[in-house]
Amino acid sequence: MSNVRKEKGQPGGLYLLSFTEMWERLGFYLMLGILLLYTIDTERGGLGFSVGKATEVYGTYMALVYFTPFVGGMIADRLLGYRRSVLIGGILMAAGYLALGVRSLPAFYAGLVLIILGNGFFKPNISAMVGNLYAADDPRRDAGFNIFYLGINVGATISALLAAPLRNFFSFNMAFTAAGVGMIIGVVVLVLSWKKLECADRPPEISEGDFGLKQLTLIILLPAAIFGVAGYFLGDMIPAVVDTIGPITFGFLVGMLPIGAYFFNLVRSASPEEKPGLGALIPVYVAGGAFFMVLHLSGGLITLFAEDNTDRRSEWIPQWADVYAQKAMPSYYINADPELPRPDERTLLVVKEATESMFGARILTESVVQEFRTNMAYGVSVIDYTGQENLQGGLACKVYPDKNVEISEEKDAHGASTTAIKVTPEKTPSIGEVVLTRKINGQEASLILVSRHTMDMIYEGVPATAEKLVPGKYVRLLNSEMITGLFNPVFVVICTPLVVWFFVFMANRGNPVTTARKIFLGMIITALSLLIVAVGSYLGGGGSSKISMLWLIFYYLVITIGELCLSPMGLSLVTKLSPKRLVGLMMGGWFLATAVGNKMSGFISGLEPGTQIFVILAVAILGVAAFIFVMLPRLDSAIKKYGA
Repeated sequence: MSNVRKEKGQPGGLYLLSFTEMWERLGFYLMLGILLLYTIDTERGGLGFSVGKATEVYGTYMALVYFTPFVGGMIADRLLGYRRSVLIGGILMAAGYLALGVRSLPAFYAGLVLIILGNGFFKPNISAMVGNLYAADDPRRDAGFNIFYLGINVGATISALLAAPLRNFFSFNMAFTAAGVGMIIGVVVLVLSWKKLECADRPPEISEGDFGLKQLTLIILLPAAIFGVAGYFLGDMIPAVVDTIGPITFGFLVGMLPIGAYFFNLVRSASPEEKPGLGALIPVYVAGGAFFMVLHLSGGLITLFAEDNTDRRSEWIPQWADVYAQKAMPSYYINADPELPRPDERTLLVVKEATESMFGARILTESVVQEFRTNMAYGVSVIDYTGQENLQGGLACKVYPDKNVEISEEKDAHGASTTAIKVTPEKTPSIGEVVLTRKINGQEASLILVSRHTMDMIYEGVPATAEKLVPGKYVRLLNSEMITGLFNPVFVVICTPLVVWFFVFMANRGNPVTTARKIFLGMIITALSLLIVAVGSYLGGGGSSKISMLWLIFYYLVITIGELCLSPMGLSLVTKLSPKRLVGLMMGGWFLATAVGNKMSGFISGLEPGTQIFVILAVAILGVAAFIFVMLPRLDSAIKKYGA
């Protein structure tokens, strides 16, 4: 018998859990929206990774962050219980975000590991707590999960609204710190509600025949680790692998082989009563993995497309909301409209490429600063930074001794070079902070340091008579994470009732859309969304010129409709087609399929974000849709058999 009272309103614990989840999702999506930008940035204080290295990190992070919930859910079931697991997860994630708030490579990687582990404890178990608020036959359950899902999308929406001003006015690292503060607030809410949420918890238990932690370790985790490590070293010795997907991605995919074999054998050896349902989950996993491979391109390939190939001019943003207007740095002009006003040449100082890279990282060596101070040929004023608003503009640089600044060059898979700047040892304190200015028309204007190559690219193809910006003024841009992070959750809120209404309408007309056909429809719509970006990219010459951001907004509208057709249906079928004794394990299969899709998303994000890749992806998704279509009779039969 459930200890949850039956009443007309929702349980009070629902709103506490929704509020906690809102803060957790706020931090998660705030960090995710700018993670890739932070790693590849060379102009606003980022890490300066090559695109290939950055997308490798992004894909691995996204794969593992969806792999650990499989393990975290089982640990909660068998050892810790839900409240303690969620608390541990929240603390680990908060620590991870705060670590990212320090511009340091060890802190960066440590932060990602902490978030991966924390998400494993947090993500599956807070949802389980929501379910535990209701009896099995409680009619309030569906509405309760709708409210909980609303909290997720509110958090995701606020994250996009916070990330842009935080990094525009302060830095990437300040935005990560804010994500940590948000997670701490969520943890505090959980702790203050500890007693009230007791009814949503249950003591850990192990029933006879359960798939326990020992089996998980010996049958799944250990073989996956052995295969993964072996795959990495094997891939590193195969030139074709090194030159394409890379040894890390290859090792991850090889590590998934024993897991795939386990699930295949589970289906093959199942009893005649269980086999149809388990077998029907295979196409569901394929669809889920393929869909999330595309959806999570938002933080990768689509972010790069928005950053480099999208016209983000935002003069329409009012002055009172200026924190949402990012100042255009030199790289924005490379494929911009020739009629777009360029900076006044006097605000750009031509320097060596290494100095340009240091300035982009907002770091300068003591000798470079001394040269600016003493060499009158530069015509530069070196001003000790004291926080003057008119000089800030994100252009203040910290100064370090020469011996503590390490410069290294990396090349991505396409041969493109990036220069990474590292302070070593990373705890070295700065010896000052400066702003470089030059007097122009009687006014001090902040300078941007550029190489001769960058200088030439800014003005390439620009008529000599073209309009120039007033010294000290910048073209105002909308942050790319505002595009990639804001529209999906907003469209989820807007489109959910419309999609629900459509399926009810079809049922009332006597043409109900089965759950399996909703998944098929979701795949078709996802392919359509990719073709929309492909058309936009084609009209922009495959990146030779920038396209309207309306193409990406339309993309998010369409893919969100696909998400609403597919994602909830996939989760629902996993719980309904799995034998009760295997629900947790098969839900883990859904997370593992998502993890594989996310890893491939990282690999794809390292490719050129042009017309060709979007067409190839659309064709691949249509291929998955064709597979689902062929499997529809089998899926519909299993759904009917189990009353799903």
